[in-house]
Amino acid sequence: MKEIDMKRNLSEFDKMINEIEYKQNQELMDLLLENKKFMDEYNDLGTTDIKTRKKLLKIMLGYIHESVDILPPFICDYGKNITIDEHSFINHNCTILAEANVIIGKYVRIAPNVSIYTVGHAENPLKRKEGYSYAKKVIIEDNVWIGGNVIILPGVTIGENSIIGAGSVINKSIPKNVVAAGNPCKIIKEIEE
Repeated sequence: MKEIDMKRNLSEFDKMINEIEYKQNQELMDLLLENKKFMDEYNDLGTTDIKTRKKLLKIMLGYIHESVDILPPFICDYGKNITIDEHSFINHNCTILAEANVIIGKYVRIAPNVSIYTVGHAENPLKRKEGYSYAKKVIIEDNVWIGGNVIILPGVTIGENSIIGAGSVINKSIPKNVVAAGNPCKIIKEIEE
């Protein structure tokens, strides 16, 4: 009973970030639009104004190490839910839909056109019509390399040192020290240390 009462008292944002089913509302739309203003400014800068781009990334994202670079265009919605650790690099045209937390470790390499989704919509068509969604965090551990055009779905963890082949769709977590690829993404081989 206490858990049900707690869920009722949470804002829709708190439900979203805590991976509890939530309903889109004005609070969430306002947060989304606020982030989009910074994102539009970021993408209008192009690639050469690195200093201003890094300043905007620090405003948009929850945490980004100063050594990280993200090449525009870059699309994200709730940027404050994204953390990116040192010496990671994200190439052009990355989309991160971070309704839940997206945690990117150290020395991660993300190729162009990668999409990371934490959000899904209610299966029940009536609830979906009313705007209900769910979110599950995505974790990309240290020293991961993600090839171009990869799609990472809600709730996935990619283990340390792993490589994801271009064009993969990842719907289940991938362990550390493997090469994986395909749709759905499957382990191809282990990486020898």
